Amino acid sequence: MLIWDPLYFIFALPALLLALYAQFKVQSAYGRYSRIRNRLGIEGVRAAEILLRHNGLYNVNIEGVPGYLTDHYDPRSKTLRLSAGVARVPSIAALGIVAHEVGHATQDAENYFPLKLRAGLVPVVNLGSWLGPILFILGWLLNAFDLAALGLILFSLGAVFALVTLPVEFNASRRALKMLQETGLVSREELKGVKSVLSAAALTYVAALAQAISTLLYYAFLLMGLRRED
Repeated sequence: MLIWDPLYFIFALPALLLALYAQFKVQSAYGRYSRIRNRLGIEGVRAAEILLRHNGLYNVNIEGVPGYLTDHYDPRSKTLRLSAGVARVPSIAALGIVAHEVGHATQDAENYFPLKLRAGLVPVVNLGSWLGPILFILGWLLNAFDLAALGLILFSLGAVFALVTLPVEFNASRRALKMLQETGLVSREELKGVKSVLSAAALTYVAALAQAISTLLYYAFLLMGLRRED
């Protein structure tokens, strides 16, 4: 019911536009540099092996994962999962994506606090993401301020998660650039392409935070209106 409120779109539109721009940047940067072969002709899976060894991470497995840009590091199983477009392609984009995910593996090995905090938030965020809106809408419909406020608090955990994600992702990208230069996997010219891919990806996390905050502000605005009616 609330989602059809025109006011919602006033709050959501700026974040939505940012999200669309971020996706455009990702598609543009990845599309360009996934077609440019890196000078060493190293595929993503081989780059992952080199970078993991460079960081002394011999306990991390490498597996394939279906999909497009679905690459990720799983700290629970110590597994680096690479999509076919990254694992089997010797592109500049593949080097950047692989190095970023290895960056997460090094964070895990070092017990990087923001990464641990984000992992710890996952269960409560999953709960709050579906229960929060339900409680809020029930409270709003029943004119029950306390119930709606509880829903808002639970829903706000998603924004906290998006905020914590930023330092995790930015730090992984910084690690990626550093290790690529230390290992000599990229030249100075190729580094520009890697930075372009990583910067575009980072913008998607900023957009996710903006979307979470905009929705949270909308709910908070409604909650204040409910309070004035009490």
